[in-house]
Amino acid sequence: MRLLTAQDGHPWSELRHALWPDQSADAHLAEILEMLSGQSGVGYGAFGPDGALVAFAEVSIRSYANGCTSTPVPFLEGIFVEEGSRRMGMAGLLLARIEADLREKGFVELCSDVEMHNTPSHLAHRHWGFVETERVIYFRKPLGT
Repeated sequence: MRLLTAQDGHPWSELRHALWPDQSADAHLAEILEMLSGQSGVGYGAFGPDGALVAFAEVSIRSYANGCTSTPVPFLEGIFVEEGSRRMGMAGLLLARIEADLREKGFVELCSDVEMHNTPSHLAHRHWGFVETERVIYFRKPLGT
């Protein structure tokens, strides 16, 4: 487990694309490079026996997050383990590393969110020790021209 760098960009962008397929791996790579250059977040990676990146987690620092008790607050933006490496504890190891780094920096909590329909992610978050704080449904009204 280690922090990811720009050198990890291509395999990291492929894993991001698997988690968030609405944009291309190239668009994810651009976001990764922007994130790293602006220091708006960090990525952590887990590697297989052959040295290939098989899992990642991203954390940003938000000024506020629903249900949190402190500000600013570290926020788990995403976590993903490729299918062939699941059920081996990699996500838990990534989170343990993240939590240790955050405690060292003086943070007292880590927050996250999950879409309402994503029941497997709800279960995973509970397994990792997260506690549900609230449920929110967002609305949008186009204003037209």
